[in-house]
Amino acid sequence: MNHAAGASGLPPEPRVAGRSDPIAEHVRAALELRARDLLDGEPGAKSGESAEPVHRMRIAVRRMRAVLRAAAPFLDQSRPEHLRAELRWLGRELGAVRDLDVLLARLHRDVADLDVAHRESARPLLDAVAREHRAARRTLVAVLDGERYRALVDELVAAVHAPPPTSTAEHDAGRALRALVAEQYRELRREVDELGAQATDEELHRLRVLGKRVRYTAELAEPVLGKPMRRLLGAAKRFQDVLGEVQDARIAEERVQRLLPDLEPDLELAFVAGRLVEREHARRVEHRAQWWECWRELRSSAAKV
Repeated sequence: MNHAAGASGLPPEPRVAGRSDPIAEHVRAALELRARDLLDGEPGAKSGESAEPVHRMRIAVRRMRAVLRAAAPFLDQSRPEHLRAELRWLGRELGAVRDLDVLLARLHRDVADLDVAHRESARPLLDAVAREHRAARRTLVAVLDGERYRALVDELVAAVHAPPPTSTAEHDAGRALRALVAEQYRELRREVDELGAQATDEELHRLRVLGKRVRYTAELAEPVLGKPMRRLLGAAKRFQDVLGEVQDARIAEERVQRLLPDLEPDLELAFVAGRLVEREHARRVEHRAQWWECWRELRSSAAKV
């Protein structure tokens, strides 16, 4: 079954929440926007003609999860909690393919910079990653054709037509949205203050996750709060991107080192693999040196919200 946004039961035109609407309406509009992204990416994710549709679907899932998590204090949690759990499951399935998409693109880019002889020596390594990628894609296509995914789409459409019920308290939307962003930011700041500038790569990955929550919650608030939230969004994206480069380089380093012992012993391949690891290590060091300045920019932007 192929879901397209226009045939999924979503309204013909995207919903836009007004500045005076309650939180639930903003959640509803955000879910609809990201559900359209999810469904629009599905055909391309199945065909595998490019990596972008899977990326688009994964980001849509992350944004929906972040919105439901951030808005939890204002929602009756019986329905949103199940929806979040199912989105978490789908995110893992999409992530298995997306991570290999990123790794393959990085390896192909670096191998293309080598001389012809070394490019040929790298072929077994590229082939090994490509085999993993094909297997992950087959699994994802089965997921997207499965009953669990269809049930999730139906649940998303139902949430768009009838938003998650609000809690009993009434809140001014602008004030409540600002409070949601502030809470996500405080969680990030507490972690940064505890870890400091010399945080490990694993700890930086945790900060990246928290930075994404700040960014996606700010996206929910931006239509109401305007320019200050747009500044915060820009700073949060730069923070996330720098830490993403650290994480991607670390994963590429580790994956190449882990794959090498399973391949046929070859001195040329070992030499090429060493060069690839060296390049990824240099990128990781370069971006680690940038993250603290990006954090300072984010902290400054958050102070003005």
